[in-house]
Amino acid sequence: MQWSDGKIRCRWANPNNETYIHYHDEEWGVPVYDDRKLFEMLILESFQAGLSWECVLNKQEAFREAFDGFDLEKVCAYTEQDFERLQENPGIIRNKRKIRATAANAKVFREIRQEYGSFSDYLWHWTDGKVIYEKGLASSELSDRVSKDLKKRGMTFVGTTIIYAYLQAVGVIYSHEDGCFLEHREDSGK
Repeated sequence: MQWSDGKIRCRWANPNNETYIHYHDEEWGVPVYDDRKLFEMLILESFQAGLSWECVLNKQEAFREAFDGFDLEKVCAYTEQDFERLQENPGIIRNKRKIRATAANAKVFREIRQEYGSFSDYLWHWTDGKVIYEKGLASSELSDRVSKDLKKRGMTFVGTTIIYAYLQAVGVIYSHEDGCFLEHREDSGK
């Protein structure tokens, strides 16, 4: 599909949603090494389970505000009062299990940071720091391994499909579709 700006994008990008277009063009597939952003994206991907990414993305600012700017230490310290506050917030997805999982997952995220020095080091060690170029998948051997490890450590809402989407979002896996102006072509050196 040809877009009004003349660029061709992945089929999943909604041409009527400027936020989604920006996300596709500027964020999706760009390697992330900042732990705060990696934490934010992990939480947002876990809230996507059973929903569309566009739904979550449209609520991203409300999520940031509700979850204290995704400050890891603050989220780790959440209490019943925080869970109740979040469940009453109409700006976010108010799934009780996902809200509670956020605090539990934050604690595991912190443990991984302590073990590896950063969550970024943990995440990128799976590929020896290299970006994986592949398209058309919803899961892979890599997402299976990362998902299994995170679950073993105690995280929830981190199944292989969620982790695959997460790895794509933070640039570990680069998946822009054939014809997209951001498509990677290994043979052309792009």
